[in-house]
Amino acid sequence: MSLRKLSLLLILFVCTCGSALRASTMLIPMDDKQTDHLKAYGICYWVLENQIDAWWLLNYRGGSFAFQHSRAFERECLTRGVKYEVIPDAKFNAILAEIANPEKNMDAMKLEKAPKIAVYTPEFNFREGTKVQPWDDAVTLVLSYAEIPYETVYDNEVLGDRLAEYDWLHLHHEDFTGQFGRFYRSFHTADWYRRQVAYQEKLAAENGFEKVSQLKLAVVKKTREFVGGGGFMFAMCSATDSYDIALAADGVDICAHYYDGDPIDPQAQSKLDFSKTFVFENFKLQRNPLEYEFSSIDHNPRSVRQNEDYFSLFEFSAKWDPVPTMLTQNHTRSVKGFMGQTTAFRKEHIKSSALILGENKAADEARYLHGNFGEGFFSFYAGHDPADYRHLVNDPETDLSLHPNSPGYRLILNNILFPAAKKKKRKT
Repeated sequence: MSLRKLSLLLILFVCTCGSALRASTMLIPMDDKQTDHLKAYGICYWVLENQIDAWWLLNYRGGSFAFQHSRAFERECLTRGVKYEVIPDAKFNAILAEIANPEKNMDAMKLEKAPKIAVYTPEFNFREGTKVQPWDDAVTLVLSYAEIPYETVYDNEVLGDRLAEYDWLHLHHEDFTGQFGRFYRSFHTADWYRRQVAYQEKLAAENGFEKVSQLKLAVVKKTREFVGGGGFMFAMCSATDSYDIALAADGVDICAHYYDGDPIDPQAQSKLDFSKTFVFENFKLQRNPLEYEFSSIDHNPRSVRQNEDYFSLFEFSAKWDPVPTMLTQNHTRSVKGFMGQTTAFRKEHIKSSALILGENKAADEARYLHGNFGEGFFSFYAGHDPADYRHLVNDPETDLSLHPNSPGYRLILNNILFPAAKKKKRKT
C-alpha cells in the first residue's frame, strides 16, 4: 500500500470517528454551477479507488455525485478546482427521497468500484514520451486531464488475451479494415505514414498473418469476445465504422493493392455479412481506394454549417432506463457537433437493436449510439475531438484546461464511470 493511500485511510478513519455525531455528505453538483465538470469525474473515480462507495444522482442537478464527507476529499476537490457542497446527512436523505418520487424523472445509482481502464493505442505513439502519430486522442486527453488512470494495450496484448484484466476498453482513431486509415493519397510519402505501415506490417508478421487486414480482424474478434463476456467497449471516430466493416467483411478482401499488394475482391460488396456487426447494416463500401472514406455509414457529404452543427441528447426515463440515462448525463441537452474521419452516422444503416442516444434530427444523422452484445455493452461516438470542430492531421493537441465544462467531453466520462454502477436491466 502506498504512503499516500495509507495516509488517506488514516485521515478518513479519524474524520469518521470524529464526525459520527455530525455525519455529513459531500455533494459534487454537475449543473452549470460546477467549475470543472471534467475533473469532477476524476474526483468521483478517486473516491471509488479509495474503496468508498459513491452515488450518481441521475438527472439531479446535471447528474451530481455524492459520497461521505471527509477533510481529505475536501482538500482534493480544492486542489483540483472542483466545486463541492457539504450537506448534513438528513438533507442528503431528503434528496434521495425526492429522487425516489415516482413522479420525478430521477434515480440514484450506487457506484461501487473504480473500473480498470485500457486504451487501445500503438506502442510507438508513446515511445520516449513523444507522440509519434500526428493526431491526439480525445479519451486519453480527458482521462489525463481528469486524473483518471489508464493502461495502454495494442494488438499483442489483445491477441494475448490481456483484455480479461480490464473492465473498460477504448478504441479511437483506428482503421480495423487494414487500409491504414485510407491516408494513402494525401500522406503516403510522409514519414509518419510510412512508419505506421511498417509497424503494422511487422506486427502482422510477428503474429503469423500475411496481411494487416487479417491481423486487425483477429483483434476485432478478440474485442468482440471481451464485450460478449461482460466488458464495456467505447469507440470513437474511425474506430466505430471500421470496426463493423471489418466484422461484416470477415473472409472477404476489401483492400486495394495500395494497402495489401493485391486487388480488392470484385464481389466484396455482395459478400458482406451484416449479421456479424454490432450496429451497422446494409452499407455500401467506398470503392475508390484513394477516397478518405470507408463506406456509406459516415454521413458525408453533409449540408450542416459549422455554426448550426449541434446534436441533441435524448431524455430517457431514469427509473426505467437507467443505462441510457447514465450515458446521457449532462448540464445541457444540446451538444456542439465536431468532425472526424467518421463525423456522423446515417440512420438508414443503424440496426433497430442499437439505441440512438444523440442525433441531429434536421440532418437525419445519429452521433452517439449504445447497445449490448452478450453480457457486455458498447458505445459508438462519432467525431474526433469534442473541443475542436475540425481537428486535422498535425494540428496541436487540445488543451482541456480551456474546456473544463465541455458537454461533448462529459459524454466520454459518462462511459468511463458506467462500469462502476450497479446496473439495473432496462425495462423498455
